[in-house]
Amino acid sequence: MGWPRRAALPGMERTTVLITGCSSGIGLGLAARLAADPARRFKVYATMRDLAKGEWLLERLGGCCPDTLELLQLDVTDPCSLAAAAQRVQGQQLDVLVCNAGVGLMGPLETCSEQAMKTLFDVNVFGAVRTIQAFLPAMKSRRAGRIIVSSSIGGLQGLPFNAVYCATKFALEGLCESLAIVLHPFNIHLTLVECGPVHTSFLDNLQRPDPEGSEMRDLDAETQGLYRRYLGHCQSIFRDTAQEVEEVLPLFLEAIGSPCPPLRCASTQLLAPLWRLRLSSPDGSAYVRAMHDFVFGDSEAGEDQP
Repeated sequence: MGWPRRAALPGMERTTVLITGCSSGIGLGLAARLAADPARRFKVYATMRDLAKGEWLLERLGGCCPDTLELLQLDVTDPCSLAAAAQRVQGQQLDVLVCNAGVGLMGPLETCSEQAMKTLFDVNVFGAVRTIQAFLPAMKSRRAGRIIVSSSIGGLQGLPFNAVYCATKFALEGLCESLAIVLHPFNIHLTLVECGPVHTSFLDNLQRPDPEGSEMRDLDAETQGLYRRYLGHCQSIFRDTAQEVEEVLPLFLEAIGSPCPPLRCASTQLLAPLWRLRLSSPDGSAYVRAMHDFVFGDSEAGEDQP
């Protein structure tokens, strides 16, 4: 799939898109793709916390593209930064808002500090809420717009040693599903893009304890063993099944260009059988056993000992 079949809002000469988290990964790739549109159908406001990292985006485009791309400083945890970005875009009739900024946290729950957990929620949940709040009133007054939120398969099902990260994505799923119902009569479409493993710097940057580090010292030996095996599982998953950013971008392009985009779309079917099991077995016990076996091996083989 290439470019959207048509602009998000038919009749507009150019579709204005603001994207958070553009310093790397999906945000950078999407901003570059839209800004490089041969038909110059998009004006992209690519935002990031550290504007110095915008050089990577400019390099992707071979230099400045003043007609199609503008870099903006935006920290989704800072209301003043958000207000300044909203002020800069004011009058531009923002058509598409892409909430992509996010951070990760992995490890046994006992090793997750309260501050790390608060930071995760501040970026992944409250950051998205603040961003939507900043731009939603103008969309509602025009009765038109698109909001696209980078979610995760971890927002649909619990993943071992990702309890707090999944909690933030579960929260986003509930937030957006609830909001989509209210936005329906305003002709504002909301789409959650649920990604699986993607080759970005996200995995390198997420907080996670060293299995041999001091954070693990007071943890029981069995959980230490499970965590080491989980890290090995992650390495094999990223080696064998992780997607490239370019494979994920068509979902965002479809959400921008489709006349009636879906509430949810998944970039991978990696865990689809487990997701279906979760739905078909409402009490959750079958899913817990199946996910344990998928990650750690057959639970009846006694392999969960370190």
